[in-house]
Amino acid sequence: MSTTYIVFDLEWNQSPDGKENSIEHFPFEIIEIGAVKLDERLQIISEYHQLVTPQVYTQLHYRITQVTHLRMRDLIDRGEYFPEAAESFFRWCGSGAIFCTWGSMDLVELQRNMDFHGMENPFRFPLCYYDVQKLYALQLGEGREKLSLDRVVEELGLKEERPFHRALDDAYYTAKVMQSLDFGTFQDYLSVDYYRLPQNADEEIRLEFPTYLKYVSREYPSRDAALADKNVTDMVCRECRRMLRKKFHWFASGPRQYLCLAVCPEHGYVRGKIRIRKREKTGDSVYVVKTMKLVDEAAAQEVFEKREEQRKKHKKRRQ
Repeated sequence: MSTTYIVFDLEWNQSPDGKENSIEHFPFEIIEIGAVKLDERLQIISEYHQLVTPQVYTQLHYRITQVTHLRMRDLIDRGEYFPEAAESFFRWCGSGAIFCTWGSMDLVELQRNMDFHGMENPFRFPLCYYDVQKLYALQLGEGREKLSLDRVVEELGLKEERPFHRALDDAYYTAKVMQSLDFGTFQDYLSVDYYRLPQNADEEIRLEFPTYLKYVSREYPSRDAALADKNVTDMVCRECRRMLRKKFHWFASGPRQYLCLAVCPEHGYVRGKIRIRKREKTGDSVYVVKTMKLVDEAAAQEVFEKREEQRKKHKKRRQ
């Protein structure tokens, strides 16, 4: 069975009065869905476009009008209500497709809008997808700088007569960037969606990438409860799956980030990084994203230095 890719983009509206009058856990209402379908050779074989008539934020925020040039009359005259638009979109997608976006926000907002309207979530769990923004950053080197879509399109000389900041056009440009990548080199670097989280230990997510391991935990009532779980704090070598001895225990390197350094007797230093995140839907609980990566002496030394820096800061606060 051949692989198909759905590259999609959303435009959304928000309360014209700002956060003060936003509905809790529903800050953005989708007003446009655009997508292109690619075959296994990354060639465009179909397009989808649908305006969505807002039912919650029924006045367009002025910035949305400025950026998209949409008018409320367009959305009323040519739009569908979100449940019908979403069902139409997923019928067009078909089954088994791999989803691709620029960044992670579109998948979050699509699922949040489905939740708000009481719709069943059609995505598989765990939901792995391609973040084309991240893939482009990886191709640049180390994946550290994430650029805007319009800047990347300009850099690659892909600009056409199509504008930016409309759903179908941005989906089209994202697909063009995807086609320009050395996709065979980076196709193992799938991203994982965190909107739906593991409900128990059996559902916890463990992914293997060419240079590191990733672990996504179930929910915990607090940061302390998460850090008390051995599944969260254990260190494993990506190459041999050996449980590792830590050079020193996890230490805070930011408000919600922890670092650790372990040693594999066969493969060398392994750097661990934990990020404590609030649950997307309510923010009442937390979950952990942990990565474990083989590093060289220089990178290991950086972890040592950060630990010493944190120890000095802690000592100064106590004094």
